[in-house]
Amino acid sequence: MDCAKVGRLILELRKEKGLTQQQVADRLNISNKTISKWERGLGCPDVTLWSGLSAVLGADIQKMLEGKLDPNLPDVGKIDKTQFYVCPTCGNILTSTGKASLACCGRKLQPLKPVPCTADHAITVEKLDLDYYLTLDHDMLKDHYISFVAYVLYDRMLLTRLYPEQSAEVRIPMLKKAGHLYVYCTRHGLQKYSGIWE
Repeated sequence: MDCAKVGRLILELRKEKGLTQQQVADRLNISNKTISKWERGLGCPDVTLWSGLSAVLGADIQKMLEGKLDPNLPDVGKIDKTQFYVCPTCGNILTSTGKASLACCGRKLQPLKPVPCTADHAITVEKLDLDYYLTLDHDMLKDHYISFVAYVLYDRMLLTRLYPEQSAEVRIPMLKKAGHLYVYCTRHGLQKYSGIWE
């Protein structure tokens, strides 16, 4: 670990947050001289302090250990390239429209790879008023259910969260341009549907 690089990053992040060395020290229950020492590259934080330091400065521990934050390329508005992530521990649903490093429950998440829909996940589409009414003939049990349905267009996304023991049905507004429909099954993963709007 390069203490000089880590120290420069700690200084940069502290200033971004508008914090003094004393404020950071108070939150970590250490002396402000210790913060000064780190920022001058004369030592690195103890392993027991990294989690707290990460929370105070709002940065990823791994990136802090490396002493650099690599910015992602700017989001160019390609929402139709949305990637989905689901935490295997708590079931949180996260999305990104570009390259991202996402974590939940202490685990780094990988984007889900959509596969074509299977016969077990067939959708029935009806037109009701100005909406599409989608129903899936799918079990909604605690250990096997549809967790979410997402409708993604070039400029917006509608994500509907579903829960066990409720019906697997969703209403989606009829829009001029048809988008992509994704369904996430807790047992079979992310599936992408095509040709259902005709």
